[in-house]
Amino acid sequence: MTRTLDTESTDAATVVSALLAGLPGRVQTAAAVLEQYRRDRSGQVSEGLPLAVVEASSVEDVQETCRIASAHGVPVVTRGAGTGLAGGGIAGPGEIVLSTRAMDRLLRVSPQNRLAVVEPGILNAELNTRLAEHGLWWAPDPASREISTVGGNIATNAGGLLCAKYGVTRESVLSLKVVLADGRLIKVGHDTVKGVTGLDLCALMIGWEGTLGVIVECALRLRPIVRGPVATIGAFFPSVEQAAAAASAVVTAGWTPAVMELMDRRTLECVGRYTGQDLLARGDALLVVQVDGAGALTEADAVHDLVMVAGGDAELTTDPVESARWMDLRRQAFPAIESLGTLLVEDVAVPLDRMSDMFAHVRGLEERYGVIIPTACHAGDGNLHPTFAFRGETVPDEIWQAAGEVFRYALELGGTLSGEHGIGLLKRRWLGDELGEDQLDLQRQIKAVFDPAGLLNPGKVFPDGDGRRRHAPS
Repeated sequence: MTRTLDTESTDAATVVSALLAGLPGRVQTAAAVLEQYRRDRSGQVSEGLPLAVVEASSVEDVQETCRIASAHGVPVVTRGAGTGLAGGGIAGPGEIVLSTRAMDRLLRVSPQNRLAVVEPGILNAELNTRLAEHGLWWAPDPASREISTVGGNIATNAGGLLCAKYGVTRESVLSLKVVLADGRLIKVGHDTVKGVTGLDLCALMIGWEGTLGVIVECALRLRPIVRGPVATIGAFFPSVEQAAAAASAVVTAGWTPAVMELMDRRTLECVGRYTGQDLLARGDALLVVQVDGAGALTEADAVHDLVMVAGGDAELTTDPVESARWMDLRRQAFPAIESLGTLLVEDVAVPLDRMSDMFAHVRGLEERYGVIIPTACHAGDGNLHPTFAFRGETVPDEIWQAAGEVFRYALELGGTLSGEHGIGLLKRRWLGDELGEDQLDLQRQIKAVFDPAGLLNPGKVFPDGDGRRRHAPS
């Protein structure tokens, strides 16, 4: 069950008054401020302004917000940096936005235990800059690392460029402190590497998009900074299918690169315009592979040979500047594609040996629907990002139809709806296609145990939502 408030009602005024009294100096109600929280980077927009924004700076602020919301039956949407791509962090009428962005402290670093304790609002890149002085780093590496928060990474179990070798966010989290919907504070997980006492509620919290609780502290598993050479291979191919086959061949041969990224012709066109380079002069697809650690040079030589045999026009470099240039081409993909208009950015994942099939399917959709779908791919783990470009704020019907075909085909190939962005508003109507009704019902029951009144991030993830329609079909 969920409940919303009419922002013109007496109840709404009462709730705002309670927030202002209980959280002095932390509450924003100006329309210009509220407007920012109606959207994230997904292109989704809520139907109206939220009730208020609480800018929490402590665990106590979060607890008080949840207590007030619970007492009045008011929904709460937790918000980090707003970089989400599935509409999971946007808020609408009658909802309180609980921003944890100001909770950005690095609380503790333990080199002996390879552990850092942080607040959820700290940015990825900032965290690793500060960890570097200890000779350590946190492995999750989303393309948005300069602007995305650790809490947001955990909420969606983000992956990024390095997860084929170093794992997704779940593998780099030891424990969490979480505020429940009624304001209670719990700790889940363990600060030790091993721990099997009870159910693994920490893993359950990761990727649930703020629907079970509000993360207020994170104990992170760190790694020593990689020592030794780093080698990068940039290889252009005549077709994206050949490039995908080459990536699959690298894995089949037993190699595990730190990075293996693939861009198709549409993406290269955008990146070329954005960076002022004629990337298409050398091919219709680009595969960037980076290897690190002990044995990197031997691995790089072997991968280079495999890529050449697969038809790639390849260069191998150990020069840090040249390596950074290849990596920057991939990191510029999203901002470059944004020049086409409004974007619907997807992230299906398929088995590695079916990436070529997925790319071919996307090309067919472009022809049938007359739409543009630049597609980049984390080729080391089969996570593709078909990106639908259109004009205006509302996603056109033909875009939704084409996206639906992408999702269904990914499932047909043995894949999944989302590798790292989450379900949010954007993909909730297809969730049952992957999970089936029995599992979907079980997940609803789990949600109800943590949040009986359905106040945390209502309308997200589950296909029945909360009865309110935004731009995503329901």
